[in-house]
Amino acid sequence: MSRPPRLPAKQDFPVHQIRRYLEPGPIVLVSSAHKKQRNIMTMGWHTVMEFAPSLLGCIIAGGNHSFELIRKSRECVINLPTVELIDQVVGIGNCSGAEVDKFERFGLTPLPAAEVGAPLVGECHANFECRLHDGKLIGKYNYFIFEVVKAHVARTPKNPKTVHYKGNGEFMVAGEVISRRSGFRSEYL
Repeated sequence: MSRPPRLPAKQDFPVHQIRRYLEPGPIVLVSSAHKKQRNIMTMGWHTVMEFAPSLLGCIIAGGNHSFELIRKSRECVINLPTVELIDQVVGIGNCSGAEVDKFERFGLTPLPAAEVGAPLVGECHANFECRLHDGKLIGKYNYFIFEVVKAHVARTPKNPKTVHYKGNGEFMVAGEVISRRSGFRSEYL
């Protein structure tokens, strides 16, 4: 008879801090532009919603300078930074684009996008040009549903070291890949 698995000891945890375990993905930098204004914001809450068309959902706080730029232009670029940009990621998240040009302050390169008016962040590993697909939840939850209309990804590294926010100023770095391709059945995932 096999032994049952050893269960970890657990303790109560504050429900308002569960994000420390459930943040859905890597930190991204969202660039936006409307008329003569541009901005970059740091975002930790986004999720893939559909594969074709490629839909992403995200929350952008109404008080954020990017909120109005994106709501009015109906587009943005979701840029994937790597761990090398952690200081810029934190700095961008701790100042307002209404007061400073974040591209200039943090030494980042705005590049023209192919399909949208918002700039790409050149230093990022990947850039996903997005157009608003569904805005029905913006008024109630500040929830935007975007369609990725163009994607740009660096050829190397194949598995970039991305940054994931845990709350309280702490981050985790991802990049190690564990393969289970043999026996993988794509219809289940």
